[in-house]
Amino acid sequence: MVVGSTANTEHRCVAAIYLRVSTGRQAETDLSIPDQRRQIRAWCEAHAYRVSGEYIEAGASATDDKRVEFQRMIDSACNGDNSVDAIIVHSYSRFFRDAFGLEYYLRKLQKHGVKLVSITQNFDDTDPAQGMMRKVVALFDEYQSKENAKHVLRAMKENARQGFWNGARPPFGYKTVVVEQRGARIKKKLEIDLVEAEVIQLVFRLCLEGYEQSGPMGVKAITVWLNNHGYRTRSGATWAIGPVHTMLTNTAYAGELKFNKTDSKTRTRKVASEHIVVESPVIIEATTFEHVQSQLKERNPRINPPRTMTGPILLTGLAYCATCSGGMTLRTGTSKTGKIHKYYSCSTCARHGKSVCKGRSIRMDRLDDLVTTQLIDRLLATERLELLLAALASRRADKSIAVDERIRALDQRTAEADERLRRLYKLVEDGLAELDDVLKDRITALKAERDAAHAALARAQGANRPPIVISSDKVAAFGHLMRERLTTGDIPFRKAYLGAIIDRIEVDDAQIRIMGRKDVLEQAVMANGSPVPGVRSFVRKWRTRQDSNL
Repeated sequence: MVVGSTANTEHRCVAAIYLRVSTGRQAETDLSIPDQRRQIRAWCEAHAYRVSGEYIEAGASATDDKRVEFQRMIDSACNGDNSVDAIIVHSYSRFFRDAFGLEYYLRKLQKHGVKLVSITQNFDDTDPAQGMMRKVVALFDEYQSKENAKHVLRAMKENARQGFWNGARPPFGYKTVVVEQRGARIKKKLEIDLVEAEVIQLVFRLCLEGYEQSGPMGVKAITVWLNNHGYRTRSGATWAIGPVHTMLTNTAYAGELKFNKTDSKTRTRKVASEHIVVESPVIIEATTFEHVQSQLKERNPRINPPRTMTGPILLTGLAYCATCSGGMTLRTGTSKTGKIHKYYSCSTCARHGKSVCKGRSIRMDRLDDLVTTQLIDRLLATERLELLLAALASRRADKSIAVDERIRALDQRTAEADERLRRLYKLVEDGLAELDDVLKDRITALKAERDAAHAALARAQGANRPPIVISSDKVAAFGHLMRERLTTGDIPFRKAYLGAIIDRIEVDDAQIRIMGRKDVLEQAVMANGSPVPGVRSFVRKWRTRQDSNL
């Protein structure tokens, strides 16, 4: 774009300056923006341009137009009352690093009589050859940007493989600590934030056990509970369903941090082979994490719609095909005599055919009898129940040791925070330091840290409950009650009791596997004083009355 002499440009002397660097770190430490400003202003003065304003993009990529200052500049140039004659940039790459985007906005500005001027790349669009050269330069800028992005991603992936943290803000529950410095680059790793880790462990516990024997809670119920009990996010906001679900599904808490999961531009998920899995500090045990994932999957309406959990078929929502994990649903068939038979059949095979799953079917009455008989004769026998609960108590005692260690660490953290505050107060009292704004801010920050540490300690101490002792009489009474409830009453009523003690029934060719968790069984035994134990999954508004589910 050729700019004429000073005399020829006096009638179009109003210009806006656009300055840009790609990252916030460059904006803070680099000299690029001051240098761009100095060169552009010198150029404007030499060519008799009056600068009407500056638009500074301190840390934004030029590969798209999602830039606040850029859009403000375009709106002002095309629609503003004080129109400009030209937008001045150091080079076209400062304006756009996408050939199509550059051409689009160049033509949009031209329609409004505004020129785009690069002080280092002077092309005359009236000359076809120079117009073509500008487009070639734009293509080269786009290529260079993609190459830079590729090399940056490669370096970040290698950084992740070595166990270092990429990025600024760590996931909730972690903080970053500097572990080494390589030249000018600081290497950081994740470390558990004890206060936030307590919230994460609480959320997983609510998902699996609930609060005070309430039974497992869903994502929405957990969110409401956290907000009602005063828990807040790292930024002080109330919790929402999305962040809570993200917390429950973040594999980093179980020791596997995944990097390069999504495309930074499109936000689409990449294939698993491109993920970088590195070890992270463990906040949630792997078995607990897997139980939560299984529970979330079972509660997903896209997998198990509510009707399967409350319908008139005893084992829908509980019985699954062992081959494909598809739900076993009702199918009917007619015999030669005209009698209608009911079957549990693999829904995957029925919907997608035998190429996806070979499928299997079993008479409904037979599977119902097998499951209830085995539960009554084996699981609900007093001796068997006592053995299972004893194993759970032993495992819980081992966990209690870890809880005690966490309490000691939190106790030390609260003591350190109190001591730091005490020393600051002592300096002020002795006249060795003035209570200026900086010191006030420091005291406020220490108070917040101390209060958070005390709150985490209180929660940890509250979670360290004494061991649960269940008498043999209570176990026997529970077994008798469940044997009665599983064999009498309406189907939805019996189904609710089944769902209270088992998670899944896998139907294989040669065997039926009934699976559940000891901690859920313990909750059901503890709730024996109520006619109905805690009912989970999609059974809603359960009332502890023997006659209804009002």
